[in-house]
Amino acid sequence: MIRVSGLRHSFGSVTAVADLSFGVTAGEAVGLLGPNGSGKTTVIRLLLGLLRPDGGTLRVAGSDPLTDGSRVRALSGVLTETAGFYGHLSGAANLRFFAGLYGVTEPARVDRLIGLFGLAGAAGRTVDTYSTGMLKRLGLARALLHRPAVLFLDEPTNGLDPEGTRQVLASLRRLREQEGTTILICSHLLGQLEAVCDRYVFIRRGALLAEGSLPELRRRFQPGITLEVLTSGGLSGNLEGIPVESRCSTSLAGKALQRFSFTLPQAADVPGFLARLADDVPLYGARVVEDTLEDIYFRVQEPES
Repeated sequence: MIRVSGLRHSFGSVTAVADLSFGVTAGEAVGLLGPNGSGKTTVIRLLLGLLRPDGGTLRVAGSDPLTDGSRVRALSGVLTETAGFYGHLSGAANLRFFAGLYGVTEPARVDRLIGLFGLAGAAGRTVDTYSTGMLKRLGLARALLHRPAVLFLDEPTNGLDPEGTRQVLASLRRLREQEGTTILICSHLLGQLEAVCDRYVFIRRGALLAEGSLPELRRRFQPGITLEVLTSGGLSGNLEGIPVESRCSTSLAGKALQRFSFTLPQAADVPGFLARLADDVPLYGARVVEDTLEDIYFRVQEPES
């Protein structure tokens, strides 16, 4: 659905995108991740045909955004950090106006989206009275008016309260799973993306650093397996050469327990290690601790020494 190959773009002497290549298949949700200034928004503007690339090729649903930008924009839904609504009109009037521009003929489409994003009580109010979170939800409703095949989302949950965030994330999951909508999403709220995205593309200074699903990225960047155990026995120093770190004290049914973490080379080492440990100390619990997307992000973004 989206194909980027050897993409380059500069603003004067500043390189925004440097020989970037990645793809998004139809129905896939992909997170485009990087620090501020890494080129994420520039990539989206290039994919929409709003900027001319200095080199490389772009395709969205088989079309070149530069030569067939009208088609690309017609099949795309876009949410940026700026709302772009008419403040003197109500939320419902704004959506009806944009529905007309998009050629939406479903009479109930506006009302359905207003309800979906929890805006029914404010639909008749002018948009200049909306909070940041309400504007974000209205922006998502606008992006979905014409049932786009591709969604480009730039920080879609910024400014939302927990309830609004949950509504938005649930809507994105439903779009991906039930309607096969392709989603390219940029966000700094990495914990939220784990509930939505199939894969992730990491960039820095417009160049690709890594890409893959979270399990693939863990296999590549997580240094070994972290195992946490609860025990009433004392451990210190090294256990068969494996570093031991005391994490905290806790209690279970009135018994004082210690929580320790171990770093093992691979998952296959866990059963045997636990069996040996249980021979020496009482065990009350054990769990493998996997890196979060945020953990992986900082490992990927670490500058090479």
